[in-house]
Amino acid sequence: MTQDQLKQAVARAARDYVAANIGEGAIIGVGTGSTANFFIDELAAIKDRIAGAVASSDASKRRLEAHGIKVLDLNEVSELPIYVDGADEIDAELMMVKGGGGALTREKIVAAVARTFVCVCDQSKLVATLGKFPLPVEVIPMARAHVARELAGLGGQAKLRQGFVSDNGNQILDVHGLTIADPVRLETRINQIPGVVTNGLFALRGADLLLLATPAGVKTLRRAGATNPS
Repeated sequence: MTQDQLKQAVARAARDYVAANIGEGAIIGVGTGSTANFFIDELAAIKDRIAGAVASSDASKRRLEAHGIKVLDLNEVSELPIYVDGADEIDAELMMVKGGGGALTREKIVAAVARTFVCVCDQSKLVATLGKFPLPVEVIPMARAHVARELAGLGGQAKLRQGFVSDNGNQILDVHGLTIADPVRLETRINQIPGVVTNGLFALRGADLLLLATPAGVKTLRRAGATNPS
């Protein structure tokens, strides 16, 4: 199977999971990226069952609206039973590196509100230890050089993502060479650097469920203690 075929398969599995685990008129969270785009296309088939969606990026908002799915501001929503999004890397404890598409801050906010975070990706994203994929860090522009120096002190080499501005008007530093032995500690430490908006480690709030596309089918992995949204 091609990578796009794997993404299509896991998007269908996520659509079926959403359909089986929400009540009529629910509002769901939708992520950003190529796999999330496949999910949005699949979500259109059950759009009459949902009241709308909260998007983690302007790009996802436009794609949802193109399918006739109402997009709500998160401030209008009291709860999200499910948030569906991809990952750049994910480990066996369902901690992730995200932000390759630059939407990490809004993704982290929507994930924090959702009762159940469903990660959808293909088997190439499942790793033993996080860190091979460069860690995105969203920064206030005036703090870019300061944050880069602080990240160097943590053992990382920060490179500005050229020609990119986040939906929040900020810049992204992609940090290479970090050893992520303790994702929770590193996420917390980087977020304490003045000028950092947030970083792409999703360890404090990891996924509850992983739908993993493989050539043999979509596998389901659940975080210990996680429950269904319903």
